[in-house]
Amino acid sequence: MKSLTAFVIGCLMIVVLYVITTILLQIYTGEQLSDSLTMGVFGLFGTELAVSGFIKIFKIKKGD
Repeated sequence: MKSLTAFVIGCLMIVVLYVITTILLQIYTGEQLSDSLTMGVFGLFGTELAVSGFIKIFKIKKGD
């Protein structure tokens, strides 16, 4: 598996695990994680995935 594909899969897995963890924490403790933490996690990984997409687009145009 290519490194960029593995990176994208890893990012998506982390986001899914974060969502599952926050749901379970909210169910069992009744407390909600801070909105700024959630926005930070989604912002970070959303940006990383967007940059990965741009890298892939430029690799295709370049012919690599």
